[in-house]
Amino acid sequence: MAPRRPATRLLTTLILAGLAFVAGAQDDVRLPDLGSSANALISPQEAQDYGAAMLRQMRALDMVVDDPLLDDYINDLGFRLVAACAKPRDHFAFFIVKDDEINAFAAPGGYIAVNSGLITITRNESELAGVIAHEIGHITQNHLQRAFEASKKDAPLMALVVLGAIAAGATGGRSAGDAPIAVLAGGQGLLAQKQINFTRKDEIEADRAGIQTLANAGFDPNAMAAFFQHMEDVMSVGAAGEAPSFLQDHPVTSDRIADAKARAGALIAAQKLHPSDDTLLKGQWEQITTPMPFVHAPIRLGRGSSDPGGLSTYALMRERVRVLSGNAVRLATWYSSNLKEHPDFDTPANHYGYALALTRSSRGEQAIAQLQPLLKAHKDSLILNLALADAELQAGRRDAALALYHSLNQQSPRNKAVALAYATALTDSGDKTQAATAADLLRPLLENSDQPEIYSAYARASEKAGDNERAGEAFADASYYSGRPFDAMEQLKRLLKRDDLNYYARARIQARIAELTPLVLELRKRKIETPDNPATRNGSQQLQDGRCAGRLCLGLDKASY
Repeated sequence: MAPRRPATRLLTTLILAGLAFVAGAQDDVRLPDLGSSANALISPQEAQDYGAAMLRQMRALDMVVDDPLLDDYINDLGFRLVAACAKPRDHFAFFIVKDDEINAFAAPGGYIAVNSGLITITRNESELAGVIAHEIGHITQNHLQRAFEASKKDAPLMALVVLGAIAAGATGGRSAGDAPIAVLAGGQGLLAQKQINFTRKDEIEADRAGIQTLANAGFDPNAMAAFFQHMEDVMSVGAAGEAPSFLQDHPVTSDRIADAKARAGALIAAQKLHPSDDTLLKGQWEQITTPMPFVHAPIRLGRGSSDPGGLSTYALMRERVRVLSGNAVRLATWYSSNLKEHPDFDTPANHYGYALALTRSSRGEQAIAQLQPLLKAHKDSLILNLALADAELQAGRRDAALALYHSLNQQSPRNKAVALAYATALTDSGDKTQAATAADLLRPLLENSDQPEIYSAYARASEKAGDNERAGEAFADASYYSGRPFDAMEQLKRLLKRDDLNYYARARIQARIAELTPLVLELRKRKIETPDNPATRNGSQQLQDGRCAGRLCLGLDKASY
């Protein structure tokens, strides 16, 4: 339901040229490890740093759905698949792109993204798992490393240019988006030709590895072929009878569907015939570890909690993605109309989505009315109770909301979604004591976190509680993880000038400055401009132009799926 983001489509082409790095492959699904020859061009740590930098840049351009519930869900699903894949030792991270184009992509460092538009078109969790398993296959089959080796200096150079071009047009106003596009055009042509030559082999290879991973993880291995067919049915006819660009660049052919069905059928047949023989297919397929039928366990929410009572976590999260990446007012109307006109639309997940849309469009009382019948049937659902607390807070029932947040936090301590919502409510309309409680709730979540909203919430709570040193550090970290390293550096430098810093605070700040200094120096050396780079024009206009130009050169709708 969200409006199309046409600029991101061009951005995807450039990201794919410099980032997805698809290259040639053998037909055999079990490939040798390239080892140091590929790592000589880009080490695992460099690849991970690059992927992390890409994610920060995307956040700076508001291209990421940053939501703790969805983050837990997509990562729990992703790591369940990783545990069943060929190389679970690799680094992986999963996130959702705020884009209604149907796509997903794998980036250096094991960063795997799924577009919101793809999630909302899937019909069950196995289809979504199939997409993610396919992208994991690109990582485990060494497609990115092999592309680096094949392209020598071309691909790494293009990758750096693409990363730097994200906001490079900020200096030139509205038409500046043409500048980074022109810079990239020459190199893109060569890499795009390589992509045309080799993508189909890589895609089939990733399909085969992904189907095995699906089976190992307990999902229906037929789901990948089913999704291909569904996608072809939905997308095969575009405007004026022309197929959408996704199918043009990454064709879902009848051969590819047939191959996926055959692979899945072989797994199912072999497991049924020899359920106890775990070495039956060794050498051609990896060991099947999950008995048939393919019934999967409930997805964990946070640390060990699960959604009880048979309520589909996948279906709830699909609607949450739809609402958080779209226009809440229009979506509320869409849910309302469909619930009235189509009896088969009357599902718990759609009522949940309707309630979210109502809450986000300032109609908390109506949202409560949608949630209460659901909670009668699923009273212990963390997801539904958290939605009710949010609705009560929006409706002005602060005491009831805080009581429910507190209860949920007692049940699921360290759950990011609960802690963030509870802490935000305490900070926004509470006193100094409640703000200190909010800071205490959030502090444990900062460890190893790269989510800017958690740092921002902790910073606001600390500031209101009177801990200005911690607040300043957290605001700087929020800027850094939001893709604004220059802002982060300036904030830390200003903080270091305070006369009231104790020894430990000063040491922390100095260490953070030392950590960021090589990054900002490298960005300046390469004349790479970010939305917060002092070299660009100024202030809010700079940021607005940076976002606009960035979307012209970092769209992600034509990546590796």
